[in-house]
Amino acid sequence: MPFLSARWGVSTVTQFDKRNLSMMMDFYEMTMSYGYFHQQDGDVRVAFDLFFRSVPDKGGYAVFAGLEHVIEFVENLSFSDEDIDYFRAQNLFSEEFLTFLRGFRFRGDIYAVPEGTIIYPDEPLMTIVAPIIDAQLIETAVLAQINHQSLIATKASRIVRAAEGRRVSDFGARRAHNMDAATYGARAAYIGGVDMTATVSAGQQFGIPISGTMAHSWVMFFADEFIAFKNYAEIYPQATVLLVDTYDVIHSGIPNAIRTAHEVLEPQGHRLVGVRIDSGDLAYLSKRIRTMLDEAGLTDCKIILSNSLDEFTISSLLLQGASVDSFGVGERLITAKSDPVFGAVYKLVAVEKNGVFAPRIKMSENVEKLTNPGLKDLYRIYDGHGKAVADMIALGGETIDLGKPFRYVDPIKPWKNRFFEGFSALNLRRLYMRAGKRVEKMPSLHEIRAYVQKQLAEEIWPEEQRFENPHRHYLDMTPTYYELKMGLLDDMRGRHC
Repeated sequence: MPFLSARWGVSTVTQFDKRNLSMMMDFYEMTMSYGYFHQQDGDVRVAFDLFFRSVPDKGGYAVFAGLEHVIEFVENLSFSDEDIDYFRAQNLFSEEFLTFLRGFRFRGDIYAVPEGTIIYPDEPLMTIVAPIIDAQLIETAVLAQINHQSLIATKASRIVRAAEGRRVSDFGARRAHNMDAATYGARAAYIGGVDMTATVSAGQQFGIPISGTMAHSWVMFFADEFIAFKNYAEIYPQATVLLVDTYDVIHSGIPNAIRTAHEVLEPQGHRLVGVRIDSGDLAYLSKRIRTMLDEAGLTDCKIILSNSLDEFTISSLLLQGASVDSFGVGERLITAKSDPVFGAVYKLVAVEKNGVFAPRIKMSENVEKLTNPGLKDLYRIYDGHGKAVADMIALGGETIDLGKPFRYVDPIKPWKNRFFEGFSALNLRRLYMRAGKRVEKMPSLHEIRAYVQKQLAEEIWPEEQRFENPHRHYLDMTPTYYELKMGLLDDMRGRHC
């Protein structure tokens, strides 16, 4: 139960109390919503697009994650009596509006690309079509889910690619930005290709395989390193992985690990599963360790490396010939340390009047902040071998027929006359909610992960997946859509510039 602070006289919710995540919003969402309600515009239907402007780490692609929790959030969005009392205490809102909030449920539609889709900048990844209040109230929560999980899934995908088929485990919980970030970050990392996590809450909640052995404190607790290893091996003979860098890897850790293998495990019919090093020159040490283990007849013993790893350090280790079977990756994964902001935004693109959605566009002093207006579809264009050659924005409901040469516009070079010929097109987006009700079955976490892997292996060019100077994935437009955008820009310039 919440406790009452005698000093402040307010109810304080602890982290163990049930939280109403509906209150996860920026306050301007409330002030604007009340403004629409007060002006009797609250039922006007609008469309908001969610998109991002640049790939983290100057990469060639990103991974879309977090959709399941957006749908879950919207389905359960409601306000309790305690929430209403809190809003009442701000002395800004009428009782009529507070009564409206007390019975509020989301009434809109949600279109989105499937979770796990490989995505690129400026594409409409989600579109919320709903009464203006409904669409406004969910903005922050939607962005928080998509920004965080897409960021971590993208980072994980890069790290897994760098590992070149070796297992990767998430070790990041203790360096995550909070406990929710650790749990949902582990989910996103699994989507991106990580094999397992050390975060128990994520394993329990999402069915992700969990792993973990010992920390340095286990070794330090005992008076002797061999005794520490011996005790652990006797408890977990079938899964003994020893941390060998507490004192001296070469002169103590590995000799004691070998001794444990021969004197404790082998008499029981077991083998030493692995050793882990978490400090020092990992490339040099791993090669020395491999030689020592092999000479001791432990050729099947795995070597696990950890210690501030990311895709760049892993690539460097492998370039140096490091002898490694798997990686434990922590802070640089769970925080996406090298580029920790995904940058998805949520922008109004259309307002309904007399049953027709009129497009809206945001102009800016910065060209990269110019938005793509109106209701639209997003197509992925494939060549005859199933490779994705480009994406294309079309007017919502526009017919796309690639059975004959199809003219398209490259918005960066609109003067060029270009055609898709011999290609196929797939509308990436699906309707997930209609009038506040879920209408599309959500895939399992394992299916989402497999979907990511399939795209990267079969559809996405290797040139887009390299870390340095990746090939740019083209985002084209149909001529009809391009003309709509340019016409709206001309109109806005005439009015406001």
